[in-house]
Amino acid sequence: MNLAKAHAPAAAVSALWISVMAAVSIASTLVLACAMPFEALAAFAALHFGRRDGIWLTALCWAANQAIGFGLLHYPVEFTSLAWSPGLLLAALAALGAARSVAGRLARWQAWVRAPAALAVAFVAFKAVVLVFALMLGGVSTTLSPYYSAVQIVTDSAFLLAFLALHAMLRRLGAPRLIPAAA
Repeated sequence: MNLAKAHAPAAAVSALWISVMAAVSIASTLVLACAMPFEALAAFAALHFGRRDGIWLTALCWAANQAIGFGLLHYPVEFTSLAWSPGLLLAALAALGAARSVAGRLARWQAWVRAPAALAVAFVAFKAVVLVFALMLGGVSTTLSPYYSAVQIVTDSAFLLAFLALHAMLRRLGAPRLIPAAA
């Protein structure tokens, strides 16, 4: 049996879902003036993607976010702006790792429990990494601001609900089921 052929449908399904979620996330970046809901994306990926595909989705969305920020929105090309770029990638990957850990531990629980739990730990992990970079690059008061944190939690919650609703709608319309990899 040709293993590449046996896995081709699963790879195609993964590529399809990564493309759909990346497109929605990139559209949100354009709508929100470069604010990417990385925590919501991490929670969704933790619930529906394997580790590798979640990393690909995160990296793709981060790269698109940076391209939009520097290319379309003309973010300044200076040390601080450029230094935040890897910080956001590390924060997004930390959010994904944390969300996957919690989603895995709560695998037997209903989605309505796992989704907010994954989002909560993704938010904390993302904020922790951003805080480390803020200590080095500036922006601690914004990072720790209760107002901005509340806005971010509400925004990410809305995006996670939208991602989950889109997933359910596309599944009902016949989109193939994504089968996450074991690890």
